[in-house]
Amino acid sequence: MPLPFTVYILRCSDGALYIGRATNLAMRLSRHAAGRGCQFTASRLPVTLVWTEPHPSWESATARETQIKNWTRAKKEALIRGDIAELKRLSKCTHRPPNENPALPA
Repeated sequence: MPLPFTVYILRCSDGALYIGRATNLAMRLSRHAAGRGCQFTASRLPVTLVWTEPHPSWESATARETQIKNWTRAKKEALIRGDIAELKRLSKCTHRPPNENPALPA
């Protein structure tokens, strides 16, 4: 039996990505296609579903949606492609904490 909650990514006609969550993905996609999904996608039709992920609860779907929304465009594109190696590479921390910067006094 499929899980009832889905996080999804739509690619809009202008190339923008929309991240959302739904309890009934088919109904939500038809609303987006009709221009009634949300203001963001309504002005960027048509939209194409490019990625989905099922979740066991609304809370876990909400947390995942928030996580992905905070990612860079490059990470979102790697997720869409299923490029796990690139996703891991882009997830690595590349900054130094201030106290480890040799140019700054401790």
